[in-house]
Amino acid sequence: MEAYIGEFLGTFILLVLGAGVCANVSLKKTGGYDSGYIVITCGWGIAVFVAVFITGSVSGAHINPAVTVGLATSGQFPWGQVPGYILAQLLGAFLGAVSIWLQYKDHFDATEDPATKLGVFSTGAAIPNTVINIYSEILGTFILVLGVLYIAEPEVGLGALDALPVGLLVFGIGMSLGGPTGYAINPARDLGPRIAHAVLPLKAKGSSNWSYAWIPVVGPILGSILAALVYLWLPF
Repeated sequence: MEAYIGEFLGTFILLVLGAGVCANVSLKKTGGYDSGYIVITCGWGIAVFVAVFITGSVSGAHINPAVTVGLATSGQFPWGQVPGYILAQLLGAFLGAVSIWLQYKDHFDATEDPATKLGVFSTGAAIPNTVINIYSEILGTFILVLGVLYIAEPEVGLGALDALPVGLLVFGIGMSLGGPTGYAINPARDLGPRIAHAVLPLKAKGSSNWSYAWIPVVGPILGSILAALVYLWLPF
């Protein structure tokens, strides 16, 4: 049970800081309004660092169903714990998004564009193209999970001191690969907050874009499995 609580808390922290930086940059009348994409990628990298630092010794700090599936596929995590981890991650992400809505409620109300509001909660395609969009999520998650698999090797171990490399890994993915789809690379990070967007009473919020929602779920899972298979195949 301690591990599940760790995953819930870690993913909650991830979304508070990650969705928080999106809100601070995107919503009107905030102190960080319109400060740019680099601020967002830095914020998400720091969000991962903090979440992993706090919960790495408790649950391994997967904070991402794709990481959980990748570790299980590579034999480094028991499949029997996968459903519980994913549920904890989704719940943590949902509550984190709700917390940011409360924090920035006045700024959500001051922002007219529904797409901007949705962008605080979930990702979307800069140019809609199903094949390219899902490829983008597969590629980004492949890099993420392959990196995590090496950081988390038994002789290395994913502890508090490894939080920084994981955060830098996510920062690098955002800077290099994040533009086309917003680099969800994490089904819980996208689906939990998207559900929150759907149920919260946001003023003039518009659609939750459910027609796109499967891409940041399926793409990361495929990318994580591919990363695990490549990891097992590589001779080093």
